[in-house]
Amino acid sequence: MPQPNSIADRRYEATKKTAVVGALVNLLLAASKTIIGIIGQSQSLVADGVHSLSDLMSDALVYFAARHARHDPDLEHPYGHGRFETVGTMVLGGLLLLVSAGIIWDAFGRMFSPEELLEPTAITLFAAGFSILANEWLYRYTLNIGNEVNSDMLRANAWHHRSDAVSSVAVVVGVAGTMAGLPYLDAVAAVAVGTLVAKVGWDLGWGAVQELVDVGLEQERVDEIRKTILSVGGVVDFHMLRTRSLGKHASLDVHVQVEPRLSVSEGHMISLEIEERVKTKIDEIEDVTVHIDPERDESALLCCGLPLRAEVEEILNERWKAFPEVADKRALFLHYLAGKIEVELVIPRDREMGLEGIEQLEAALQQALAGDGIFGSVRVYQG
Repeated sequence: MPQPNSIADRRYEATKKTAVVGALVNLLLAASKTIIGIIGQSQSLVADGVHSLSDLMSDALVYFAARHARHDPDLEHPYGHGRFETVGTMVLGGLLLLVSAGIIWDAFGRMFSPEELLEPTAITLFAAGFSILANEWLYRYTLNIGNEVNSDMLRANAWHHRSDAVSSVAVVVGVAGTMAGLPYLDAVAAVAVGTLVAKVGWDLGWGAVQELVDVGLEQERVDEIRKTILSVGGVVDFHMLRTRSLGKHASLDVHVQVEPRLSVSEGHMISLEIEERVKTKIDEIEDVTVHIDPERDESALLCCGLPLRAEVEEILNERWKAFPEVADKRALFLHYLAGKIEVELVIPRDREMGLEGIEQLEAALQQALAGDGIFGSVRVYQG
C-alpha cells in the first residue's frame, strides 16, 4: 500500500488507526461492563458501560470527521463538509444528555427505595479495574500519535479516554463501599458516572451549537495567527481578522496592509506566504482568504467611488492632449490612495528632457488636472 505523503493524508491515516483501535477497545469495555454489571448487580458499572458506549460513538465521530475532512469542496458544499460532523456531534450530545438523565433518575429512585438497591459482587471490581487500565493505555496511545501528527483532535480524544478511567475509579469506590456495608454507595457512584456522561454530552452539544452559529477560534489561537501574519516580510499591518469554525476545521479571512506602491504580483506573493504559514502553524485552519490593502481602510473605504482605469484614461487623454510626450508613453500606473488617484507616467528614454524638463512636465500635467478633485500627485519617469 502506498505511503501517505501529505500532512492531511498522514493525519487521516493516524486518526483512522486510533479511531479503530479506540472503537474496538470501547466496544469490548461497553459489552463487558454492561453484562458483568447486570450479572454482578452493580448499577454504577452498568452506567459506566453506557459511558463506554458513548465513547464508541465518539470514536466513530472522530473517524467520520477525519474521513470527510479529506473531501474537497464541491458545488453543493463550497466551504467543505465540516458541518456534517457538527450536526452529528450535536445529535450525539443530545442523546448522551438523555442517557445521563435516565441513569441519574434510576439511581435516585433506588436511593429512595432501599429495597431496590443492588448488592454488587466481587467480579464487578475486576471489570472496573480492567476498564481503568484499558482507558489509561488508550490515553497514552492516542496522545502519542496525536503529538506525532500535531493533531488537536486526537489530543482531545486522548483526554476523553483518561476521563473514562476516572469514571471507572468512581465505580471501584462505589462497588467496594457497597460490599463493605455502605449500600447506597453504588447508587451514588452511578449518579457520579451519569454526571460525567452528562458533562460529555453537554460539551459535545454546546460546542456543536457554537460552531453552527459561526463562533470564532479561541483567543489563544487568534493570537498565534496574529504573530504568524506579522512574521511575513512585507506586511505593514493587518485588520478585520475573522475566523469561524467548520467542524474540526476553521476558515480565516484578513485584510493585510502592504506598502502602497507594491506591485500586484508582489502583493500576491505576500498573501500566498501568509496562507502557507498560517495553515502550517494553526492545525485546524484549512481555508485562508487574504485581502491585500495599500492603506488601512478599516474605518472607511477611502477610495470608494473613484473611476477605474478605462474612465481615468479617457479623462487623462482629454486633459493632456496638448502634451505630445504623453502620446507615446510606455506605461501608466494608477495608485488609489487616501481618496485620490496618484498617477505615474513612464515616457521613452530617447526624449532629451533632463531632470529639470521632467519636473516642468510634471508641474504642467498636474496643473492640467487641477480642476478634477479625484487626482492626487503626478510623477513622470523615463524608461
